[in-house]
Amino acid sequence: MTEQNRDEPRKFQIEEVESSAPPPRARVDDAALPAETAAEKLSRKRDYLEGFLSETPQGDNPGEPGGAVYEGVISALKEIFDPEIPVNIYDLGLIYGVDVTPEASVAVTMTLTTPHCPVAESMPGEVELRVAAVPGVRDCEVNLVWDPPWDMAKMSDEAKLELGML
Repeated sequence: MTEQNRDEPRKFQIEEVESSAPPPRARVDDAALPAETAAEKLSRKRDYLEGFLSETPQGDNPGEPGGAVYEGVISALKEIFDPEIPVNIYDLGLIYGVDVTPEASVAVTMTLTTPHCPVAESMPGEVELRVAAVPGVRDCEVNLVWDPPWDMAKMSDEAKLELGML
């Protein structure tokens, strides 16, 4: 471009139109899809769920320490924190036992810091939901016990360090 062309304003032509055709839309040919009854649809969903629930991890016994299901449950428990203490419930020592059957049903035995804990009603439900969401777990049952009572000696060294007790 020359110096003279750079200084000149550009001119555009404007064309006014009444309307324009809308762009073509993607369409699914309804005649090509087979009609599926409600029973067939439900049957298909059941097949999917049965296959998902029957899957078991390969390798070691999944229900024993070191197994995929057991370790997944422990990881899920370590993600749940006591609302009053900034430590997860596993390291806090609130989990007394995790039992996994060969069918991958999980039973968690736990306690709370006191029977008057503000989360006494909601914490077992949260534990049940989180553990049941672990891949490979068929179902979960949470048993809340008060004997033996919880004390600070049940905390892991990591929890004690986090709370400045070590």
